[in-house]
Amino acid sequence: MSTDGTMKQIEFFDNRLLMDLVGPQDKHILRIEELLTVSIAIRGNRLTITGLAENTSCAKMALEQLYQKLQKQQIVDLPEVESIIHFLSKKPHKNGASQAQNGAFQTQTEPLGLEEINQTFIQTKRRQIYPRTQKQSNYIQAMQNHDMVFGIGPAGTGKTYLAVAAGVSLLLSGKIERIILSRPAVEAGEHLGFLPGDMREKVDPYLRPLYDALHDMLPAEQVVKYIASREIEIAPLAFMRGRTLTDAFVILDEAQNTTAMQMKMFLTRLGSNARMVINGDLTQIDLPSGTTSGLKEAMRILNGIDDINFTLFTEADVVRHPLVSKIVKAYDHDINSNE
Repeated sequence: MSTDGTMKQIEFFDNRLLMDLVGPQDKHILRIEELLTVSIAIRGNRLTITGLAENTSCAKMALEQLYQKLQKQQIVDLPEVESIIHFLSKKPHKNGASQAQNGAFQTQTEPLGLEEINQTFIQTKRRQIYPRTQKQSNYIQAMQNHDMVFGIGPAGTGKTYLAVAAGVSLLLSGKIERIILSRPAVEAGEHLGFLPGDMREKVDPYLRPLYDALHDMLPAEQVVKYIASREIEIAPLAFMRGRTLTDAFVILDEAQNTTAMQMKMFLTRLGSNARMVINGDLTQIDLPSGTTSGLKEAMRILNGIDDINFTLFTEADVVRHPLVSKIVKAYDHDINSNE
């Protein structure tokens, strides 16, 4: 942590909110110090930030925004702290985002200290979700402005999480009537037939990441209510056959494990007032040897069609534990060195 450079002070007057801002065992403060290479001293209600000028300004802005969230009774946890720090430290260009359509997503431009930073975020019931990298910001904008979006890249880049957030935002604002979340139930070394239970219980483990994302954005009782009313539907890809999906936000996750025919079937389900987001990682294809990935073929065939967007993530966009990015990079290096 830096003890050189400039010093900034900030004071918060609500002791209860300050405790939530600092985090359990000062975890939020420690994470800000680690990410921005600053030192933060706490004395009473006053925080003193020391470090390089740009870093201390960023830390001060982050603390102020997090405190404002707490004042609005919004959740502030470690992922939220990291999200704001990543976003502010990237400082996207002020013209980098387009205006949101119909107000379901929000784009604000306001002076935040160092410069005017364009803040694109998604509003859900439990939290505001900010992009942590420029590619994530581009991805959010693509979901605002295109009827079909492909998010392609390694694990941990937020493809599924942000897509579910976008769908929840649109559902809550009344812009769509339902969210449909789907995955191909492809066996990645495991065998469905040996799992206990009926077919739903067999495929539920494949859909668990979608449930997890929903519970992070909506109260548990509301998730249950939406699923019971079929305003949120979570189903294997095979259940999409023969349907026309209208007034819906439709997400296909793990799309690299679709066959060419499955992908064509899914894409042609698109109905009126519907949007589709197709996500996948071409380095994690679990299809039988010799079977062409439907995602890979779709990239080749559909590239250049108006109103279809392809957002390509890299290991630089991994926002899980810092070690995940290093693991992805190491595997990519190994693949490239053996080609």
